[in-house]
Amino acid sequence: MSEPQRFRLLVFDWDGTLADSTAIIAGAIQRACTDLGLPVPCDTAARYVIGLGLADAMRHVAPTLPLSEHPRLSERYRHHYLARDPEIPLFEGAREMLDELDARGFLLAIATGKSRAGLARALAQQGLAHRFVASRCADEGFPKPHPDMLLALMDHCGTEASETLMIGDTTHDLELARNAGASAIAVTYGAHGADGFSGFAPLATVSSVAELRAWLSANA
Repeated sequence: MSEPQRFRLLVFDWDGTLADSTAIIAGAIQRACTDLGLPVPCDTAARYVIGLGLADAMRHVAPTLPLSEHPRLSERYRHHYLARDPEIPLFEGAREMLDELDARGFLLAIATGKSRAGLARALAQQGLAHRFVASRCADEGFPKPHPDMLLALMDHCGTEASETLMIGDTTHDLELARNAGASAIAVTYGAHGADGFSGFAPLATVSSVAELRAWLSANA
């Protein structure tokens, strides 16, 4: 007889966790800063803001830019990002992992710093909308790391924090889980390295989709 499931709801971040998009996002941020004559953030700084809402991300990468100019910076970011958006792939093995988890009866959801329009476009491109019972985006409430996203998903799915696992590639994801009282898994193949993860006490830190899939198979 199989072991009972530890979690009912598995919540995935999108960019850097399921979609191999971090280099494209960081590059779009850097080119947007170049367009406005701003100091260009290094790769680490540009990757740090991935997962935040767009407004918070722009404040981090351009702290001296007047608020009145933030719409211009956001527009240039969108311009550069959308030019490459259609080519963003899923990480190898991500689709098969989601298929397997769905077949095992987990509730699958997404908590992302993308806008609702951006997530809808990504799910349509990948043909994955049917795999997720719910999703929450940065423009629908408080963005990460505020607990709003996970609290809304748990409420929608009828799950408790003890039954919920957040899976993400940034400290923003781990802080979101902690703020909502949920457990978390950190992945190191996305935007953030492992150095900052330990302070958030994830259940595990994994370095590939294959390792994540194996951990979930054995422990979720």
